[in-house]
Parts: sequence; structure tokens; C-alpha cells
Amino acid sequence: MTASRRDHLVKTAVELFRRNGYHATGIEKILKESGVSKPTLYRHFSSKDELIIAALRAWDVESRGWLCGEMERRADTPRGRVLALFDALADWFQEPGFQGCMFINATVEFAEQDNPIHQAAAEHKRLFAHHVRTEVAAAGVSDPQEITEELMILMEGAIVTAHTSGRGDAARRARKMAEAILAGALD
Repeated sequence: MTASRRDHLVKTAVELFRRNGYHATGIEKILKESGVSKPTLYRHFSSKDELIIAALRAWDVESRGWLCGEMERRADTPRGRVLALFDALADWFQEPGFQGCMFINATVEFAEQDNPIHQAAAEHKRLFAHHVRTEVAAAGVSDPQEITEELMILMEGAIVTAHTSGRGDAARRARKMAEAILAGALD
């Protein structure tokens, strides 16, 4: 299997895991959708768990790149970029087939914090929080770590609310709270 076939397999797994979840997506479904044989799959991944981790890492690069890019594209100040995070989330929540966050879903399906899948999902959250913290610090907040943690709780809460209740306005509401948090931190 060439690198591009491996990438196709991972991309197929990402789409299926995003749409159906991890436990509900069997190897046979991945093989059928990707068009690869079982021996080929296991030549590159010793287990379904390894494929899940590869899918999470691939989706981390793509989704984090998109979200950071949207923050940058939508605003030209650090404070504006932080708030643009919630505008980007609002657009994502309106996409057809929105199924919540692949990383949150992974931490739910693989709940033990020492599970490598859980850890791969948590790493995505840490990397994105670092990006947000950089923007928060550049905005001039005196305690960027605390404010970043508050903003990340808002972001995660908006994602879960949009997914579990179908509330498309969750990001707009979280943005209002983020504005208040930033205003208080900058006073």
C-alpha cells in the first residue's frame, strides 16, 4: 500500500468515526468503504486502536488548522481572534451532518485517562488550548492561563450543547460569555 493508500484508509476511518462513533464502526465497514483488504490494513495498523489513533492525529492536524485559520482570517487583533473562535464554531454547528467533536466523543468512548486513544484526543485539546492561550496573552490579559481555561470550558460546553440538544445558538451564547470574560480580564 502506498502512502496515499494509507492516507485514504485513515481519511475513510476519520469520516466513519466522525459519523458513527468508534465502537459502532467496525473494521469490516472501514475495509468496505476504503476498498482495502484486511491483510493490507493490518500491515499498517496492528489493531483498530492504532487506526483510531492515526485517525485522531490526522483529524487533529486538519481540524486545528481549520479552526486556527478561521480565527486568523476573521479578525486582526488577538482579542478579536479569540472571539472569532466562537464565530467559527457557530458556522461548524450549522453544517449538515454536524456530529459533535470527534475528540470529545473519543474521550467518552474511551473514558479511562490512561487509554492511548483518550490521550490522543486530550492532546488535541491541549494543543488547541495552547493556541488560544497565545492569543489571550497577546491580548494583554494578566492571567492568560486562567482565562484560557475559562474560554476552553465555554468552547467545550458550546460543542456539547450544540451536539446534544441541537442548539445552533450555543456558540453565539458562548461568545457573549467570552466577551464578558475578556472584558473583565482586560479591565
